[in-house]
Amino acid sequence: MHARDIPKVIKILKQVNASFTIPAVTQISNKSRSPFMVLISCILSLRTKDSTTAGASKRLFDLATTPKTMMNLPLRTIEKAIYPVGFYRNKAKVIKNICKQLVEEYHSKTPDIIDELLKFKGVGRKTANLVVTIGYGKPGICVDTHVHRITNRWGYVKTKTPEETEFALRKKLLKRYWIIINDLLVTFGQNICKPISPLCSKCRLYQYCDRVGVVKSR
Repeated sequence: MHARDIPKVIKILKQVNASFTIPAVTQISNKSRSPFMVLISCILSLRTKDSTTAGASKRLFDLATTPKTMMNLPLRTIEKAIYPVGFYRNKAKVIKNICKQLVEEYHSKTPDIIDELLKFKGVGRKTANLVVTIGYGKPGICVDTHVHRITNRWGYVKTKTPEETEFALRKKLLKRYWIIINDLLVTFGQNICKPISPLCSKCRLYQYCDRVGVVKSR
């Protein structure tokens, strides 16, 4: 895929995704306008299906929506609320610790700087970028497994890890697409450009895609 194709590809992605459900974390951001809730829902979403993330987030936020109130919840209460997200016991501890750190070191305000967010145990670049972009509307590129896989499959970048993909996209992708690229490719990756046997016969981006690494498709 050539860089000149990106504006056309973005336009097509928006059209294709219009009939699909947007990612759970984005739904939470649109509804709450709370960077803190984006942060917590991001933690819950790691290695967890979107539908499970949405349910767990709602149950937890029904109990608490601020670092202080969430910090004061018993660990067992958090575990029960977020079950069955992946690694729910560990995530409950991570959430408690993040809330404590926010209260004690940041006056309960979720940082809007990636390097500050990375100081929290359990927060990686994907989560930090998502908080900055959809939580605060600031420039950043959130790269998860879908963004990494699809941009490499397109042949737009050639990288080995999501972190490498983030920095490659920062150099190559027009800045106006930074914030939206994650939502677009997560939705597209969940429904069309799947990890195994993507739906190439139904894909409107077929003519732009190099199909790097695609062995079998439908």
